[in-house]
Amino acid sequence: MQQHYTALLDSFEKAGINAVIFQVRPEGDAFYKSDLEPWSRFLTGEQGKAPEQAWDPLDFMVNECHNRAMEIHAWFNPFRASANACNPLAKNHLYHSKPWLFFKYGNQLYFNPGEPESRIHAVKVIADVVSRYDIDAVHFDDYFYPYKIAGEEIPDNSAFSKYGKGFASKTDWRRNNVTSLIRALNDTIKKLKPWVRFGISPFYSEKVNYHFLYADVMSWVNAELIDYVAPQLYWEIGHRYADYERMLLWWNDNVKKCKLFIGQNIESTVEINLSGGKTESQLQRKMSLASNSPSVNGNIWWPGYLIPKNPKGFTDSIAQYYNRIALPPAYETYDGKPALPILASTVTYTTKGALLRWKAFKTSDESKQSMYYCIYSFARNDKTDINDVSKLLKIQRGNSYLIPESELKKKRKYVITSLDRRNNECKVAKVIYP
Repeated sequence: MQQHYTALLDSFEKAGINAVIFQVRPEGDAFYKSDLEPWSRFLTGEQGKAPEQAWDPLDFMVNECHNRAMEIHAWFNPFRASANACNPLAKNHLYHSKPWLFFKYGNQLYFNPGEPESRIHAVKVIADVVSRYDIDAVHFDDYFYPYKIAGEEIPDNSAFSKYGKGFASKTDWRRNNVTSLIRALNDTIKKLKPWVRFGISPFYSEKVNYHFLYADVMSWVNAELIDYVAPQLYWEIGHRYADYERMLLWWNDNVKKCKLFIGQNIESTVEINLSGGKTESQLQRKMSLASNSPSVNGNIWWPGYLIPKNPKGFTDSIAQYYNRIALPPAYETYDGKPALPILASTVTYTTKGALLRWKAFKTSDESKQSMYYCIYSFARNDKTDINDVSKLLKIQRGNSYLIPESELKKKRKYVITSLDRRNNECKVAKVIYP
């Protein structure tokens, strides 16, 4: 599995990807060492069974991502307890000790969002991960209340009788339950680690989110309860009900108080069925629409495991599109202040070239600690302009960089800046003339 993950991350790095969303809680379980929930069945085939060789997938992914200067967003499902209610649950699954916190709907088992203790448990689980792992963000997708099944009502009358007083309708109460979780999580995350972001990837339609999943996403955006929103625009341009262009423009026009990323479906982008058995790719058109929309800060590609497979040349195409290193978007909401600058630097000449070393300012404010360093290369007589991303050579964790002997002959100057945990870049660059 480590080889599998490493190969995936290597393919992402080659394609120019700078953030990874890693699912760690598919169904009230864990892809990490937890005292609160059982090991996931997707690791060993049996829920609660630990890997035979002791290792922690989330810890492994945090280190591997950060060594590649990639963000890692831990992806949780807040309410799904089992994708198939017939699957056996581990002995330490919460369902066995507190079955009243759950309901069955269709063939799936859910934590009941209307039970306050269910929400408290979700916050406790996620707080545990935020406190113990160096993740960059907490991520939810579109699974809040379950998607409706024709002819079947969500069995939450008992919880509504206990907790629904004061609400005009059950639907208002359900939306409040979800918003209560979002608000509690945002408060908890920011109290534990203010630099850790909280993002939601909702269904493409705000009406569906609001009326059927009871997720009032735009209220979360406008109240600044989330740091980014990434609507799942998984259908083609021109789709009768879910036209990519129309949906993208709606989100672009309405999201102003947090970052906006576009959730992209790889398969439904590179292979659109046409009449006569023909197909077309809409990759270029979709990317153009996204990049020309002023509120859009980037794209999220789903599913990631297709990237090394290069379907219809997709990976080759985005590698060309991302042919320049991109600084991860800064989250200015919390302070907006530049990162602390580089304190000192040295040059050591070796048989392999010139080794640059530098030191960053030390600070007790962990949010302002240097997380990464940016290395730029300019001609000696060029203006030192770190806004020129074409001069950015690398983003890395370590505080040293080797300039090969062949590069030294070009007589260039190298500029080092730091990035803090909110991706703010320092404005006073350290210039080194090797």
